[in-house]
Amino acid sequence: MTTPRLSALHVYPVKSLRAVGMQEAVVEPWGLAGDRRWMLVDAAADSALTQREQPRLALLAALPVGGGGLRLTGPGLPPLDVLPPAEGPLRTVRLFAGKVDVMSAGEEADAWFSGFLGMAARLVHLDDPAVRRPIDPRYALPGETVSLADGYPLLVTTAASLDALNALIAAGDRAQEGPLPMNRFRPNAVIEGTAPWAEDDWRRVRIGEVTFRVPKACSRCVVTTTDQDAGTRGKEPLRTLGRHRRIGSGLIFGQNLVPEHSGTLRVGDPLTMVK
Repeated sequence: MTTPRLSALHVYPVKSLRAVGMQEAVVEPWGLAGDRRWMLVDAAADSALTQREQPRLALLAALPVGGGGLRLTGPGLPPLDVLPPAEGPLRTVRLFAGKVDVMSAGEEADAWFSGFLGMAARLVHLDDPAVRRPIDPRYALPGETVSLADGYPLLVTTAASLDALNALIAAGDRAQEGPLPMNRFRPNAVIEGTAPWAEDDWRRVRIGEVTFRVPKACSRCVVTTTDQDAGTRGKEPLRTLGRHRRIGSGLIFGQNLVPEHSGTLRVGDPLTMVK
């Protein structure tokens, strides 16, 4: 039987912008190094701005550069380099049902994003992920924190489950929207070599040298209906997930992960179950 292995790794330096593929990545307590330490905020509402509200964010990219900075690129926009703010006041912004303290990246970055989106936007940075944002205490151990990801340090999906989902889409009445690529689900880690939906039964797993707790399945939102290459919306996969993968109140695809210790993940690492 084929040993399940890590087939892809991704970080998202700015929440809701394009993925950056990696061959290896350091696992920190709150997520992969460089993953979702930046975020856009609706300047008028002081609340997170994501592909839920602005699907065209999928067209923008942020590549890591030296010093923890980013190079921002997008269609029709001049490239812009930004660095983490060295000092300045903290700003409290809303991220879903909670709040988090962040630092503003500066007027130049704000103008870059605002011009593209046609609205007042602000780029912010999470200065200290060790203390700023605790994981939902229903699923966390004391002191566990997360970056600016939706709720948990990492998200894992499997290639076999995507194949199974695409087969269900092909058999439905919106077959023209499939097959969908994995980037619709914005995972950090992709595993190949499992049975479809095997991840539903994971509780603790080891990927390479790092062991993870699997606290809960990932309930999917409208972002999955966004074509990550075009920034446009469809109906899938939510339509098919609603018919075949409704578990409790959620439409499920993938699992959230919380690392039990630090280490490095590398593409090709084996995945094993941990009792």
